[in-house]
Amino acid sequence: MAATRTTFCRICESLCGLEVTLEGERIVKIRPNDDHVATRGFACIKGLNQHELYGSPDRLLRPLERRGDTHVAVPWADAIAGIGRKVRAIREAHGGDAIALYVGTAAGFGALHPVFAQGFMTGVGSRNTYSSATQDCANKFAVAQHMYGFPFTQPFPDVDRTRCLVVVGANPAVSKWSFLHVPHPVRRLEEIEARGGKVWIVDPRRTETAKSVGRHVFIRPDTDVFFFLAFLHELLAREAVDRERVLAHTVGFDRLRAIAEPWTPERCAEVTGIAAATLREIVDDYTRADGAAVYSSTGVNMGRRGTVAFWVQECINAISGNLDRRGGTLVGKGVLDFPGFAAKRGLLSRPDRSRVGGFPSVNDTFPGGLLADEILTPGPGRVRALFVTGGNPLLTMANSGRLREAFAQLELLVVLDILPSETAQMAHWVLPCTSPLERPDLPFSFPFLLGMQSRPYVQATHRIVRPPGEARDEATIYVELARASGVSLFGSRVVQRALQWSMRRRDGDAHPSVPQEALLSALLRLGGHGGFARLAEKGQGVLRADHAGDDFLGQRVYTAGGKVDLAPVPLVEASQSLADDYAREHATRDRLKLITRRAITSHNSWTHNHAKFVAGERGTNYLYMHPDDARARGLVDGALADVSTDVATVRVPVRHLEELMPGTVALPHGWGHQVAPGLRVASRTRGVNVNLLAADGPDRIDRVSGMAHLTGLVVDVRPAAGEQGPGWAGL
Repeated sequence: MAATRTTFCRICESLCGLEVTLEGERIVKIRPNDDHVATRGFACIKGLNQHELYGSPDRLLRPLERRGDTHVAVPWADAIAGIGRKVRAIREAHGGDAIALYVGTAAGFGALHPVFAQGFMTGVGSRNTYSSATQDCANKFAVAQHMYGFPFTQPFPDVDRTRCLVVVGANPAVSKWSFLHVPHPVRRLEEIEARGGKVWIVDPRRTETAKSVGRHVFIRPDTDVFFFLAFLHELLAREAVDRERVLAHTVGFDRLRAIAEPWTPERCAEVTGIAAATLREIVDDYTRADGAAVYSSTGVNMGRRGTVAFWVQECINAISGNLDRRGGTLVGKGVLDFPGFAAKRGLLSRPDRSRVGGFPSVNDTFPGGLLADEILTPGPGRVRALFVTGGNPLLTMANSGRLREAFAQLELLVVLDILPSETAQMAHWVLPCTSPLERPDLPFSFPFLLGMQSRPYVQATHRIVRPPGEARDEATIYVELARASGVSLFGSRVVQRALQWSMRRRDGDAHPSVPQEALLSALLRLGGHGGFARLAEKGQGVLRADHAGDDFLGQRVYTAGGKVDLAPVPLVEASQSLADDYAREHATRDRLKLITRRAITSHNSWTHNHAKFVAGERGTNYLYMHPDDARARGLVDGALADVSTDVATVRVPVRHLEELMPGTVALPHGWGHQVAPGLRVASRTRGVNVNLLAADGPDRIDRVSGMAHLTGLVVDVRPAAGEQGPGWAGL
């Protein structure tokens, strides 16, 4: 007999409320939960098909050990013991920093996974943690650390009350909102216009969002910093500054003014392609609105100057009086006061620097663009062992061809995942983990700890089905790995012994596990929300108090002086090369620039093993080109093209796309699965890995944030040379 359970999705920040239909232990259907307090029947195609993704016949069900060129299934006890012996040997010979961790995006959408992964690293005594953030968002964390005193202080637009929203390099219709929970994104943008407000979309492509709402303005890829500088210059020229707030709650205003002074709208128009009159029209709407916000996402973040661009954006919102204001940008409050707790204890604000290049850590992690160097460069602290948890760096990181060469040099590579990814293919050990539907959870990270929700609420979910085969939750795995490695989670013997004591079989499980619901319940009780079970019974979520506004400045800023720093030294220093960047843009105005693009059926690198998502023409990515650019290079629709940077060349079929700004080409990321034979659907796709084209290493990544340059790359595109057979891929 069929049964219905409520839960929520954990693919992205939207965390959509779902209803799951079960027949025994088999999920037969997932549909949106119309009664959820926030998402109200909203969900995307990926979330509604996730049970089929996780239910793939390729699912990892037992631990695997690499023997020669193949992986063989082994008992959990053998896997844990074998990994533990190797960790002990490496620590004894080379110290804790010889062991590294890479944390992928998937880890961030579970409550216990990232906590226990970091607890393991603390136990082994290693600083060498890397994350996917330095591919798409570490610029925001670095700027927040310098401006607000804590990396997770991330102001967000008050979508439901703003009268003017300027969206730069973001496409909420497909990608939702970075960090912020905003269900029904297009509808919410349309509501701004319905109440008489203005929406501007600034992007090199007329995106799905731009087609639905607002006024679209083309911008030359990777010139966002000059758009923001021109915006700031115009704001200052009009004296559209909230002097009272600036004097009371900020420092560095005069220095900021001096930095903005040379960047007139006319000067910036020469590289952005945005006419000075259009820029001034945007500023008109922004300054006249009773509550306005400028918002950007990965299209800005992943550019060469994404850190400086985001800093200038934040300064615009701050000096105009829109920061910490209803209708402007808000700083949420989580269920727990995590920023206050962490800032006082120095959590996520480590002052140390990387061995290679001397880069600062951001969120207590080092730049992913240094990982290959940290593995290949001899000397004390060289990375010899790597744990990859919830990620697939061989497809998602810059210069992934070089990274593959580095991974081959590791003495130990351990991958925790649910499917046999490209990275898992190289691993010495692969450990099978639970999917989101197979574990209890809270909407952790941005919603739970930081209140980054347009309409604040809290919810909990029991697991929906038991894990298949011998899959285990990551928290349990890290407890066992710590024991076998002779260390204690978080460096605490008391914590380690308590967790080991707590492990037992639960609810008919085949193996012992940590009491996940009890641990999650403790978090909830700390925030005054009662126990886990009571909240989970309210399957629609529970609304929390609305954002107040006017409760951040002077109260929750954690810089040394308690004021927003408009001109932090590292960012001011970074701005000193803007003239060189401007000259570079001038010199490459006639060259093509490459951006990325998302599709509704894709999510980073892990949805291409679902046959329905890659059927027919969706079985590859394409190089999208404006028809004029394609014709100028003799490329008809469907032809193969070679796309080159100074790092690599890839071969890919062309598709004409008039919605692109001339001079712009787009190549979706997350493809290139031919080297993952364990993914029987994805390995037969013909896409190429765009990140082969991007550079890594200390001379090619941002000094402040550690971000790699993954969009706005200058490329050469030409008809494919020589053999044009079946394997379009990295050449």
